[in-house]
Amino acid sequence: MMELPGEVDSNSPALWDRVGGRNLLFVMTSISGRPSRAWGRDLTTLGAARQIALDPWPAGGIWMEAVVQDVDGTWYGYYHNEVPATMCRGSDKVVPRIGAARSKDRGATWEPLGVMLEAPPRQYDCATENAYFVGGVGDFSVQLDADSRDLYFFYSLYLRSPAAQGVGVARMAWADRDAPAGKIAIWRDGAWLPATAFGQQPRWIYPAASPVFHATGSWHATNSLVDEFWGPSVHWNTYLERYVMLLTRAKDDNFRNEGIYVSFAKTLDDPSRWSVPAKILNGGKWYPQVLGLDTGTGTDKVAGEWARFYMMGASEHLIHFIR
Repeated sequence: MMELPGEVDSNSPALWDRVGGRNLLFVMTSISGRPSRAWGRDLTTLGAARQIALDPWPAGGIWMEAVVQDVDGTWYGYYHNEVPATMCRGSDKVVPRIGAARSKDRGATWEPLGVMLEAPPRQYDCATENAYFVGGVGDFSVQLDADSRDLYFFYSLYLRSPAAQGVGVARMAWADRDAPAGKIAIWRDGAWLPATAFGQQPRWIYPAASPVFHATGSWHATNSLVDEFWGPSVHWNTYLERYVMLLTRAKDDNFRNEGIYVSFAKTLDDPSRWSVPAKILNGGKWYPQVLGLDTGTGTDKVAGEWARFYMMGASEHLIHFIR
């Protein structure tokens, strides 16, 4: 078995960067709302995970679930951020949202760029049976399109209404990466809908996405009725020449796994074209993802015919893609 450095309870982004004339693989892992960074020559030589610095720290915990490197070497990180559900009196549960940050030193220190995606107002359920969330959006991955024009977000929907739960898609023009607040558009009813500004600050209100995948039970129902897809991880597969999404299907309000599923798409710009998820593993663990094996290119976003298959930061298997 291969394990990523540090404990893991989120997607774990990876990228290659050139340091002192050598290509090094960097991997971000997060546990209990604190991200860390490790690096090495490849997956087998990664060093110890060291916590990163983010200043000023956003409210609550953060899990760095996606990192994209710009052509000038700047890293742009996108994090799952959990804040207390203060709208629900006496609750110890949280509301997740998605934020952005920027690093000029290969992920050691980060400058926050603000919250860039939240659930619409009043889309929470204080009487929920869910073990963690009363609502919100998060548990996601990103993929930059081939032309570096748009950055796509594939994220989990924990909204109050069952019709608005499952996996949503949003996109942001890559040109807006340094000022992302209010710039993301949500896929809803076959169109990309923008955020709406309120007030002088302003405060941004984001539409609820139309789920690309949703199952038959609500996140906020009694334990036995939960049936939801969540935690998508998307990569471009150079062998299949398709995008591949791995995701988990939960069977109760504690997020126990029914199975791990896979879906495919030729392009990113039309979320309706993702194939119906097919089960590849019974049970399993949270946060299924791949890490590509090709030196200098293989990451969580790019893989080939063979890749390492990870769940919760641990890999017991290779995954083989067949045309």
